[in-house]
Amino acid sequence: MYRKEPQGWLKHLDFTVLNLIALHASYCMAYFIRMGTENPYHSKLYRTIAVLLTLFQLLVTIVCHIYKGVLKRGYFREAVASVKQSVLVVLLAVFVLFMMKMGAAYSRKVMALFGMIYLAIGYVVTLLWKEYIRRHRVAKKSIVIVAVKEYLNALLAEMDTEYYNLYRVAGVVLLDATEDEAENYNTEYADLELSIYTYSDEVLEQIMHGWVDEVYVNIPFEKHIPENLLGQFADMGITVHVRVRIPAELSDYQYVFDKQLGHHVLTVSTTYITTYQAFVKRAIDILGGIVGCIFTGILTIILAPCIYIASPGPIFFSQYRIGKNGKKFKIYKFRSMYMDAEARKAELMEQNQVKDGMMFKMEYDPRIIGCKKLPDGTIKKGIGNRIRDWSLDEFPQFFNVLKGDMSLIGTRPPTEDEWEKYSAHHRGRMAIKPGITGLWQVSGRSNITDFDEVVRLDRKYIDEWSLVNDIKILFKTVGVVLKGEGSM
Repeated sequence: MYRKEPQGWLKHLDFTVLNLIALHASYCMAYFIRMGTENPYHSKLYRTIAVLLTLFQLLVTIVCHIYKGVLKRGYFREAVASVKQSVLVVLLAVFVLFMMKMGAAYSRKVMALFGMIYLAIGYVVTLLWKEYIRRHRVAKKSIVIVAVKEYLNALLAEMDTEYYNLYRVAGVVLLDATEDEAENYNTEYADLELSIYTYSDEVLEQIMHGWVDEVYVNIPFEKHIPENLLGQFADMGITVHVRVRIPAELSDYQYVFDKQLGHHVLTVSTTYITTYQAFVKRAIDILGGIVGCIFTGILTIILAPCIYIASPGPIFFSQYRIGKNGKKFKIYKFRSMYMDAEARKAELMEQNQVKDGMMFKMEYDPRIIGCKKLPDGTIKKGIGNRIRDWSLDEFPQFFNVLKGDMSLIGTRPPTEDEWEKYSAHHRGRMAIKPGITGLWQVSGRSNITDFDEVVRLDRKYIDEWSLVNDIKILFKTVGVVLKGEGSM
């Protein structure tokens, strides 16, 4: 799933908010200096002025593109932008107050002091925040660059630009390089700590089982792209950006392209999510995560002694799983199996009901705490079965949701050994954050034994994703759990 970044003033919403805070701080300081320690917002007149200043600040930000290229500006250009911003805000406010015939009622000294203080504070706040971003910006996405030899030097020269700072470059694949040439490039550019490969099936295998969020393709028109290469990436669920080189005779026309790494690209993804949708989904996750963690604390008090008495050892179970686009994370659960469960899994694989070992399911799993098969063949359930039937073991994953490793709704995260068996088509189900529950778990098919059917339902969820569908799945999940069907 590809999240399209905001454009225009929304792209720098952080600077907008900080300058609004600086504006009100400056306004209060100017009022205190001139009028004493009274609260300026208690006065209807000065409260009105504060509202006007806020509105004009937003208006100037949007109309004048105050923060366009803000991260590239030096001290002088930033000072010019700050002067422009403060002067326009003050002039607009004074003009409106005059037109409303309120010019004689407010203190001109307050407005003059505000303009000077806001100029200074706004300038300093912007510089400090820019410095903070430069020092603490962390690459949140992993990207593979597909290019040709003639573009390599230009690509490496751009590696320190603000565009590449947003990514962790997992490697550069050169379509026209031999293995010897790739080795020479790696030796020549060893100080960059960057892996350069020639195109091969082995490289595709590494990409499929590594942490790769996006692929950036930058090759000339005359070069041939290997057949199905882009389709393979897209089928894996990896977002693909193909640089589009616009002919000169068409350069005056408008285009509906995305922009990545400073270039126009054609963006391909399984589905799209807007910033607003991502914000709402994350807000729901945080709210649900908080509520879930509270219930987890209550359940811990109840389940901890039951688990420990039946099987002495840790109450919680942790395991590395594969998350969005191959990124590993540690998942947490209430322990419902004996301590040697992972070691015994290999010897039970022959009884796995899911073909090809892509998932692990057994009708009778002796690793579950208290689970026994009686002489007559019936299965006696223990505390571990009860925990799993009611999906109580999943509750600690609300902590994963709060951390951002998981979402409330998504696809179930595979184990590392399962992930290694995935083909490109299977990998596509991990194009989004894994979830505590998902479509196939609530579709009446939680006892599914055909992994391809799991993949089909997961891809259906991704392709048709919407906030409304998430809410529907959330309510269905509650019904499934209350019925005791489990298998979340």
